[in-house]
Amino acid sequence: MLYNLVAILIFGILIATHELGHFTAAKCLGVKVNEFSIGMGPALFSGEKGETLYSVRALPIGGYCAMEGEDDDSADPGAFGRAAGWKKFLILCAGAAMNFLTGLLIILVLYSQRSGFVMPTVAGFLDGYGLETCGLQAGDRVVSINGHRMYSYDDVSLYLSRAEDTVDWVVERGGQKVKLEGLYMPLQERTGEKGETTYLRGLSIGMEVLPATLGNKLLFSWYGALDYVRMVWLSLEDLISGAVGLRDLSGPVGIVEVMTEVGSNPELSPTLLDAAKNMAAFAALIAVNLAVMNLLPLPALDGGRIFFLLLNGVLYGLFRRKIPPKYEGYVHMAGMAALLSLMLMVTLSDVGKLFGR
Repeated sequence: MLYNLVAILIFGILIATHELGHFTAAKCLGVKVNEFSIGMGPALFSGEKGETLYSVRALPIGGYCAMEGEDDDSADPGAFGRAAGWKKFLILCAGAAMNFLTGLLIILVLYSQRSGFVMPTVAGFLDGYGLETCGLQAGDRVVSINGHRMYSYDDVSLYLSRAEDTVDWVVERGGQKVKLEGLYMPLQERTGEKGETTYLRGLSIGMEVLPATLGNKLLFSWYGALDYVRMVWLSLEDLISGAVGLRDLSGPVGIVEVMTEVGSNPELSPTLLDAAKNMAAFAALIAVNLAVMNLLPLPALDGGRIFFLLLNGVLYGLFRRKIPPKYEGYVHMAGMAALLSLMLMVTLSDVGKLFGR
């Protein structure tokens, strides 16, 4: 139960952090904020300072930043709708930026305890796979696979598992980058010592450990955040291609359940410190996920509003006309209805998984 409560609190903090980004940007840029709330539901505490009502609400599942004229036409000179285009753009981007920054800071805290960072190198070749003359050499540091930068040892396994029979490599050899295109290294079926079937490419990847200097901690924290961004894009790619279905998606219920499992499973987290680190790493992933997803150009999301903002800028530049706010509002309302419907479906699916259906 404790891990469930911690997971719910973390999820709520990440959503509230998103709204804090909007709030901070709006205040700095002179846009009126009517209310800033931590949590949802009935207000436990509230107080007004200046033009803004600040409140703490009963349910720790997020928060909101209600700006004047955000969804309607307001004559107030401080209304969001009357702000300059660049101010609107910064305010809309600020929520995702705050989520990404939160994820990056969590990773930095976790990496501050590292004694070294593992880089992938070619260790050698397995007998019988015919890769000895493929072009790779033992000691090559892997830079990219099929155009994707390799930031860590785990990246090599991930992208090789998604590769076809031919693979494009860029490696660092003797201080120089070497391109090796179209190397034929298909998955080959073998039978293990215990009779199990394995599928390998015949390549052995080793680990080169870089010292955990301050510069490397900062650099690899940035790489870690970029890796999380890439994971979100890969997930979206799999969803669009049909490699995964709606059944494989998780909403708040599923995320809390996974986070709870990460913290409470003795095999994954044998100590309380391990549980804290693993839950923090998962929180960083969710923070970056929220940043990326909110910037998708879909109605009702920040990305959808940014899309209309840019579209109106182009239309005004070409024809001195903009899309009437009420029609944009209709699109966002329809998008919100679709988003809530999807969230309901995913939540019902998550609940079904909990009960083994």
